[in-house]
Amino acid sequence: MTRYEVFELVGRHVSEVVEHDGELSLDPGKSLKDYGATSLDMVEIVSASMRELKVKVPRSELTSIKDIGGLIDVLHQAVQAKE
Repeated sequence: MTRYEVFELVGRHVSEVVEHDGELSLDPGKSLKDYGATSLDMVEIVSASMRELKVKVPRSELTSIKDIGGLIDVLHQAVQAKE
């Protein structure tokens, strides 16, 4: 799976969880909070993404993530390690 495919998957989960008007365009340099996600929303987005990708990322790695691009990088690395 490519990094772009992981980006699309995360974007789909963000779109499903976070309230927004119209189409949501994700900027990898922004945080989930920038899109109005609460801490519970963030857990749901990350959990749903990991479940769909069939990967597990240690919580310690997730706490250092600053933006959506960082989340995508961590998830993509986990997918690559699994393959």
